[in-house]
Amino acid sequence: MSLLISTWIKFFFLFAPFFVLSMFLTLTRGESRASRNHVARKALIASVAISLVLLFFGRDLFDVLGITLDSFRIGSGILLMMSAISLVKDGTRTHATNVPLEERDDVSVVPMAVPYIIGPATIGTILVYGAELQGWDMLIGIVGLLLALACLGAILFTANFIEALLGRTGLNVLSKITGLVLSAMAAQILMSGVMGYLAPLQ
Repeated sequence: MSLLISTWIKFFFLFAPFFVLSMFLTLTRGESRASRNHVARKALIASVAISLVLLFFGRDLFDVLGITLDSFRIGSGILLMMSAISLVKDGTRTHATNVPLEERDDVSVVPMAVPYIIGPATIGTILVYGAELQGWDMLIGIVGLLLALACLGAILFTANFIEALLGRTGLNVLSKITGLVLSAMAAQILMSGVMGYLAPLQ
């Protein structure tokens, strides 16, 4: 049970829900509640599909590319740290700043699912978790991931209420707190990769 709760919380912060909420409110400004729910539903379905593919095939991808898990830990840790710093600094994520916010016919998959919910840092981290989890732990990882996305979905479906309750300032503060948690996760992933490289030398 402790592993499930830990995995759920890690994935929840990894998806940076309050940053995603801010982007969701911006992209769907002026739309009806039904339209917003439709965008949220499609974005979540796409995110679930992409996340599960990454979780299941992370180890196979490493084998095909000849990349060690430790090297990917270091790379994804650096990307996640950059994302965390950008959240703490100015409330944005490094992988999202270059995506224009103009009106689109359908924003549910791009940019909502990718890159707002699942960006480069998130992809790298999910691949690492997928390669680390084995046996029953993989099942726990899947449940934790789905719970995290379900929580994100609940936040998006109640976006109007949360915006009225917290305001833009409140959402910005929560995004910065999310960035602090992500920085700790990034440091742990990065150090695990470094220690894995140094272990044979000891």
